[in-house]
Amino acid sequence: MDAVTSMVADRPVVIFSRTTCCMSHTIKTLISGFGANPTVYELDEIANGQQVERALQEMGCNPSVPAVFIGQQLIGGANQVMSLQLRNQLAPLLIRAGAIWI
Repeated sequence: MDAVTSMVADRPVVIFSRTTCCMSHTIKTLISGFGANPTVYELDEIANGQQVERALQEMGCNPSVPAVFIGQQLIGGANQVMSLQLRNQLAPLLIRAGAIWI
């Protein structure tokens, strides 16, 4: 979990993803559509990807990708992010984290 903690530190939005995951692509597109520039870690492209994936699962991410952190807080996966969007709560979270300015 220390690896994940250091990867999300001081970054407003972090998405853990896989290049082949369509839901990861959808969430990256959604968040980028607000004007945010998320830090994206493709677990199938980074050296310690399997270690990070295990840590995400230990944190409760199931499936492990996409895993979204906003303001260094684990938001969850695609279902949680889409639920926030449907309740009009995603944009305020991004604003509070300093990821977007409106």
